[in-house]
Amino acid sequence: MEVLKNLKNRWLAPTPNFWKKVQSVGIVIGGLGAVFVAPPFGLTVVGGYMVAVGSVAGVLSQLTIDEQR
Repeated sequence: MEVLKNLKNRWLAPTPNFWKKVQSVGIVIGGLGAVFVAPPFGLTVVGGYMVAVGSVAGVLSQLTIDEQR
């Protein structure tokens, strides 16, 4: 349970400016990946990887906190 409390506290804590930018880039990459996955023609593999990378970047950047605050 301590791990879940720690994750919740990190999720709700303010995100440093650099990681907000990383989060925005991750969201854009994930959105572009979704566009590549949607059409019936190729690029589904590339789109899948882009969605995965964007999701991981977004979540990890949300969990970063500024220890000096």
